Formats: sequence, C-alpha cells, structure tokens
Amino acid sequence: MSGSFYGLTPDRVLAAVEREGLRPTGHCTPLVCLENRVYDVRLGSGAHVVVKFYRPGRWGAEAVLEEHAFLADLRAAEIPVCAPIALRDGATLGRADDLLYAIWPRTGGRSRDELADAEIEVLGRLLARIHAVGATRDAPHRPRLDARTRSLEPLELLERSGALPRGCVRRYAAAARGLAALYAERSRGVPVHRIHGDCHLGNLLLGDEGWFFLDFDDCTVGPAVQDVWMLLPGRDAEGARQRALLLTAYAQFREFDPRWLELVECLRGMRFVWYAAWIARRWEDPAFPDAFPHFGTEEYWERETLDLEDQLARVAEAGRDADGVERAARGEAPPELTNKDFFWDL
Repeated sequence: MSGSFYGLTPDRVLAAVEREGLRPTGHCTPLVCLENRVYDVRLGSGAHVVVKFYRPGRWGAEAVLEEHAFLADLRAAEIPVCAPIALRDGATLGRADDLLYAIWPRTGGRSRDELADAEIEVLGRLLARIHAVGATRDAPHRPRLDARTRSLEPLELLERSGALPRGCVRRYAAAARGLAALYAERSRGVPVHRIHGDCHLGNLLLGDEGWFFLDFDDCTVGPAVQDVWMLLPGRDAEGARQRALLLTAYAQFREFDPRWLELVECLRGMRFVWYAAWIARRWEDPAFPDAFPHFGTEEYWERETLDLEDQLARVAEAGRDADGVERAARGEAPPELTNKDFFWDL
C-alpha cells in the first residue's frame, strides 16, 4: 500500500491516462477523497477528466465492474449519472501495476446544502427511476446491506482491533447488537435491489442540465429506503415532511410501501457503527488521522456510545408505538423521549 496506493504520484496518474490514448497537458490536481485517490487531469483538447484509483483490497475487479454496469444501465435509461468512459481496450476498468483505475468525464455543477420543495420532487422521481433500473438485475459481487454487514461485522472489527476502550465496549456492543437484531426482524420481507447506497447531498450536483447523481462507489444491494433517508436525513417534523414530499413524487414512477420507513432509524443507527469501523479500518492511511483527529479518544467513544444507546432507545420506542409507522407515513415527527426511554433495558 505505501509503495503503490499511498505513494501514488502525478507522474503515475498521467502515465495511466496516456496509456489509454488520451493526451494530458501535465495538469494533475488531487481531489478531496479519503477512500480512493482521485485526480482532475486536463487534456490537450482543453477538456478535463477525473481519474479514480481504487483502494486495493476493498473491491475486486468483478465488484467494480458491477458498479460500472449499474451506471451503464442508468445511462441507457437516460438517468443523469456520471459513468466511466471506455478505455482503449473497450473496457471501463484499467490496471496500473497493482492498482485498478477508471476514467470519468468531469461533471460541472454545484452542491446544495438545502433543497427547495420543487427540487425534492424532481429528485424523488429520479430516485424512483434509479431504483426501477436497479431492480432489473442482481449484482452478486456487491455487498448486501443487512444487519450483518452494517452492524455485526463492523462491531467485530472494532472489538478485534481494540479500538473500543474497556469502559465503553460492553455498552457499545450491546447497543450495536440490539440494533442489528431489530433491523433483522423489521426488514424481513422488504425487497432489496441495487441502490446508490451513499445517496447524500454531497453526491449530487446541480448543473446547467439539471441534477447529476455521483459516486456510486458504495452502491450496494439493499432496501430503497436507505437512499431515501440518506438524501433527506432529518428526523424532526421538517425532515418527515420532506420525505413525505419526496415519496409522493417517487410514487409517480415506482411503488414505495410507507411501512419501509420503519427501517430509517435502524439504518441510521447501524451507520454509526459502520462509519466508526470504516475509520478504524483505514487508520494506517496517513490521511485519516488528519481528517479525524478526535477518533479513538475516550471522549469520542463515550459520545459514540451514548448516541448509539439513544438510537436504540428511539428504535425500541417506535416499535412499541402501534401508530408509529402510520405517523411516519403521514410525515409526523416521532414522540419526544423521556429518561425511561433511554434506560428501557434496565
């Protein structure tokens, strides 16, 4: 890793671009990306391309090609996504030494911190079309989003690595396993298919031609509601209203069962565990200690443990509330919690 991925230089990036028959000018700018190594390269024609070198050991070639196939399917359906270009051999995935790479057209536009109602409706229809295409075929080499991959396996990594301090490990593990058990129970029978997987506003651009969905690097086989809550994560009354608005537009192209909203808080809680394990797994990468300076401290894990216990209490309370799903479908916020809700297991 230190000699190939961590030691990736502009010269090696430009050499890969030249091997594909493109003519770079020498302009090579690294872009902000922790998981992979991504560069903006200017060509002699004045156009720009984005070159992504995939982190070794994360995805095999088959999994990366299934990401590219999903994007090709979406492009064929005229859905605005940024897909890799064909390389010299006609494939979309190249190899430089031991690193996999792909080349993408640079997509212009701006990110939005907040969405107007009309924009939410547009994105709801686009998201429905993405999921309709995602359901047309499987991706056997991509990960499945379930209780095992999003909570139990990340927890095992945190325990095995010793990242969890002794004072928090028992409480943290109990909350993570509790969320996994509730998700496994409540997701039974919910359909899964190819989804974006990491569909937050940072992976959307609004340009002259409208919206573009970017960065399907975390695409997975999971429930549609994962992309819905990631796009509109608020859990207050306004967040619930926005999700209801999005799903009304979504339903113009694809059915969405309001009962699937019951999974939102489970998915949110499991992401806490998954995200912490992601940082721990990458800690040897020099970029990660700089990006997460507080990771691993006692204060960090105490806050993470409290947040996870809080999330488990929310999920458990929603499960005891017979009207919880109906309220969520109507866009109403969940009830306020009291102290007894935080200590339900005692």
